[in-house]
Amino acid sequence: MQRRSFLHKLIAGAAALAAAPAGLAAVSTGYQSSIRYLRPPGSLPEEEFIGRCIRCGQCGEACPNRCIKFFSTDNGLRSYNTPYITPREQACILCMKCGEVCPTGAIQEIVRTAQTIIDGVKMGRAVVDRSLCLSYQGKTCGVCYRACPLQDVAIKVGLLEQPRVLEPCVGCGLCERSCIQIPQAIRIIPNYV
Repeated sequence: MQRRSFLHKLIAGAAALAAAPAGLAAVSTGYQSSIRYLRPPGSLPEEEFIGRCIRCGQCGEACPNRCIKFFSTDNGLRSYNTPYITPREQACILCMKCGEVCPTGAIQEIVRTAQTIIDGVKMGRAVVDRSLCLSYQGKTCGVCYRACPLQDVAIKVGLLEQPRVLEPCVGCGLCERSCIQIPQAIRIIPNYV
């Protein structure tokens, strides 16, 4: 990270945190964003995450897939400079590197095994819109199934590769990212909704 970028983020984060006790938190409580986003894998529940994240940017630097971005003021001042993922643009590959570098535990460190990811990652859950899904319209597709890192655990396919999302879905967004339909037939509903 370059010195100028680091100082800018440090000052902006400090200003946002300093303003919160002076009434900012009360003004933005209940703020509902029009942006559908995911927090990085292993993130604490939203309120606790906002309180513990120091906006250091290390999670984004560690992300090999470059899916982690940082909010400006478009999601309210409380979220300023916090990490988020937009799965349609670039989904999470569940490498779990963001939790390894988080200095405050806002993103929990999770060992990269199928079971620990299923148990510890709750980014959201995939939902299929059958009216848009090609497989439910009589054409085989299965792209979302093939993109899923937890095939037959988080998503299964039936006749004509019709996808069925299962309970262990962690909401990484790879299915949404890979969907060939526009608008996409499978979307991640974030866990904060």
